[in-house]
Amino acid sequence: MRTILAGGDLSPALAELKHWLGITRSADDAQLTALIGAGVEACERFTGLTPLASTIEEVRDASHEWTRLTTRSIAQVANVESLDSEGARSALDEDEYDLHLSGDGSAQLRLRRGPFIIRVVLTLEAGLAPDWASLPDGLRHGILRFAAFLHREGEQGAGEPPAAIAALWRPWRQVRLA
Repeated sequence: MRTILAGGDLSPALAELKHWLGITRSADDAQLTALIGAGVEACERFTGLTPLASTIEEVRDASHEWTRLTTRSIAQVANVESLDSEGARSALDEDEYDLHLSGDGSAQLRLRRGPFIIRVVLTLEAGLAPDWASLPDGLRHGILRFAAFLHREGEQGAGEPPAAIAALWRPWRQVRLA
């Protein structure tokens, strides 16, 4: 399970999308911001990378084997906690787990001891770019185009990105073998 606790500021993206669509009124801002958020999520699903700086919580089953985290573009691991069957959390000491951060932004975790831990909760700081302006052009334009596509097509466009958008994101795609 993965939850975004705090995402990047999308207001610069909103201004860019409104300019591109020729929308001047602010009545549509909430809907357009939601569509940009959907574009960011679609970009992440397609590429396997978190595009904008975000705080993410990832809940994993505890294991003594190396387990790859789902989130990519990890800048740092802010917190590692155990989660018991009642939902209570307690911080894990650094000597209770091993964490390997790779140069490609991925990470692996394993517990050192204790079969008593059922799940582990990691709080991560992740993201390919710190803000909208720093996002690589292909990702940024793809997100805007996807939001515009959803604006025009409605809910029926919520599946795979159109080929033109996929072409913008493809150079950033991280493929993992199971």
